[in-house]
Amino acid sequence: MPERILVTGALGCLGAWVARCTLDDGDDVVGFDLGENRSRLELVLGDDESTVTLVRGDITDLAALERALDEHEITRIVHLAALQVPFVRANPPLGMHVNVAGTVNVFDAVSRRLDRIPGVAYASSAAVYNASDPSPAPEAGGASPETLYGVSKLAGEGVARVYRAESGVPSIGLRPYVVYGPARDQGMTSGPTMAMLAAVRGEPFHIGFSGEAVYDFAPDVARACVMAAHASDGTTGVYNTPGAPADVTDLVSCIQAEIPGAEITWSGDRLPFPAALEAVGFDRDVGAFPRTSLADGVTATVAHFRRIPTTG
Repeated sequence: MPERILVTGALGCLGAWVARCTLDDGDDVVGFDLGENRSRLELVLGDDESTVTLVRGDITDLAALERALDEHEITRIVHLAALQVPFVRANPPLGMHVNVAGTVNVFDAVSRRLDRIPGVAYASSAAVYNASDPSPAPEAGGASPETLYGVSKLAGEGVARVYRAESGVPSIGLRPYVVYGPARDQGMTSGPTMAMLAAVRGEPFHIGFSGEAVYDFAPDVARACVMAAHASDGTTGVYNTPGAPADVTDLVSCIQAEIPGAEITWSGDRLPFPAALEAVGFDRDVGAFPRTSLADGVTATVAHFRRIPTTG
């Protein structure tokens, strides 16, 4: 029998790619999202977009979430619903309500359904670190975020830890850094993907940060989320995503190798996180984390945008 996977935040970039991976596995996807714009699903899934059942619901509404879990007989859950850095900065109370209370709701709902849903896979973030943390930052670190978004993600990790200790809910959290790839069109680190789209369109683009970071190809992170959701041995932990460490200059060189003459500039401080992260736990505890090189990820993203050049 196919699994039925609920993806919270299914209309976002990672949500769309988790849906892609799930469908590729022959399982069913139910999206839970407050929005209605299916453009990212359409970009990533193409003709398969119509196979995704979308439940319009607010992650801060526990009763609505529980109805979705029961009415659709959900067997696995990937929790991605969150407001990103700019939106949390613009409205801190709402951001913390969605990111923290929403995560509590997911764990609370699953704690009463462990016979059917054996745990939670969820997205944390490299934003739990700050610029003064050592590089590579130890996987066990991350205690003083520099943004409220990072604070909310660190709180989510704490929620997971307490629900494991008090209610026996296993969980696997992932800490992506700069996620890039088709459908990444908003957030503080969306600039690299938007630069690729602009280059395909023959338009100039300016990336608003400089320096070194870790670049995570969205399909890789999505596949790891699905692996985490299927982990059946009670594994519990939070893991950095390995990605591809690179300087912005390396990223731009990869884009220009695909699109000679692409007009891409960059400036500003480096991102407020360590330049590199230790990332060994997922491979050890869950399985081999998918690893796409930056050059190959840029090639795939550019090819996707060339097929659908008017959509971000």
